[in-house]
Amino acid sequence: MISRPPRTSEPTAAEASAWADVLVRRQLLHAAVLTPTGQWLVQNRPDGPVRVLTGPADVVALAATIQHHTRTMRPEIR
Repeated sequence: MISRPPRTSEPTAAEASAWADVLVRRQLLHAAVLTPTGQWLVQNRPDGPVRVLTGPADVVALAATIQHHTRTMRPEIR
């Protein structure tokens, strides 16, 4: 796998919102809601606990973790 260079800036609210939207639409998260304080409420399953993420960097990190997990768990397609 090709490694990417490290980020040079913090993720923006718009980037976090885009990732949250993709994760929910692809049903990798049940819900992701931005609060007025800038925190995010995320829920993996409808009956699961709600987690509080402190900001955009946490949402992007969650997206990266989910993406890594889905890529390493699926069978290799050739």
